[in-house]
Amino acid sequence: MKERIHSIDIVRGLIMIIMTLDHTRDFLHFAGPSPVDMQKTTVILFFTRWITHFCAPTFVFLGGVSAYLAGQRRTKKELSIFLLKRGAWLILSDLLIISLLFTFDLQYHMLILEVLWATGFGMIILALLLRAPIQVIAGFAVILIFGHDILDYVQLPQSGIAGGLTKLFLSARGAFIPLSTGRAIVVLYAVLPWTGALLLGYTFGALYKNGYDAQKRQRILRLSGISAIVLFVILRLINHYGDPSPWAAQRNTAHTILSFLNATKQSPSLLFFLMTLGPVMVVLSFTEKAGNRIAEFCRVYGNVPYVYFIVHLSLLRVINIVLVLLSGLPVKSDGSPIVWLAHGFGIPLWEVYLYWIGVVTLLYFPCRWYGNYKRTHGQWWLSYV
Repeated sequence: MKERIHSIDIVRGLIMIIMTLDHTRDFLHFAGPSPVDMQKTTVILFFTRWITHFCAPTFVFLGGVSAYLAGQRRTKKELSIFLLKRGAWLILSDLLIISLLFTFDLQYHMLILEVLWATGFGMIILALLLRAPIQVIAGFAVILIFGHDILDYVQLPQSGIAGGLTKLFLSARGAFIPLSTGRAIVVLYAVLPWTGALLLGYTFGALYKNGYDAQKRQRILRLSGISAIVLFVILRLINHYGDPSPWAAQRNTAHTILSFLNATKQSPSLLFFLMTLGPVMVVLSFTEKAGNRIAEFCRVYGNVPYVYFIVHLSLLRVINIVLVLLSGLPVKSDGSPIVWLAHGFGIPLWEVYLYWIGVVTLLYFPCRWYGNYKRTHGQWWLSYV
């Protein structure tokens, strides 16, 4: 069991490190064209964004795996209660902590629903499904992941209560839901598509149960991952189902390849999940016996994903503000909930990479200390942070 958790922590830690690159770019890079705008992006800018596409689906998928592992030492009832509480805590974390980090508004005029919200609500849904056979849970995962893109062909409500529910649960691309005068919700992650990834992770968690043959698990992970990658290529070549944004020939070969890889994240398409979770399953199959320094380095962050998520965002926000102040620009927001947009602020991409390395390095020893603390202490609240 210890070895299997070890491999999960390595992959999760690697993902947390890559995620930091995306958030560093969000907070510090020059405002400009979207990295996935094929008409304006560069190969390095696209890659900087594309590699971070692996983060959210892996984070949610491994959250499902961890939920199954948590059930190994709990009854179904105990696990259900734990998932309900942890899900509620993750939702509150987005509403109270992440929203404040993004807006600096103590009155919370703008509430941000990010990956923690989607993961938390997915855990609540999983808690309600726990008494069903795992085959049923797997069926729900497949329906949500493979069937979600049918909604691209359906006219969904965009206003009123029905429109708000659609944005919260089915389809969110930076959806804006007004609550009252001066108050609103920004939905960046719709619940049900991401719940599919979490339920899939819970299903694959059965491969890690006590006594399961390690070689068989690795073969299943490898075969599943390779199958997902092949299916991604086939469906992408067909170019009719699985993503609302078909690829197209661009001005050169490099950008045509970028277009082919440019699967839609919000809301996550079938092709997006195949493109990201496929390679992750393959990597999981090869990391069970990894014991080199790189693996140990990644594992430090993978041991403490929640704390690292909150702390690295806070640190980047502080760096963001300090750089704005040092530049002499007026410190003000234009109302965007994502970054502190001081007009004219931004650093080049190569500096973004330096700050990324600096943030990850700076948090290594605090994360290692906290990981050791969690392993040697048994307070109830450690299960939530």
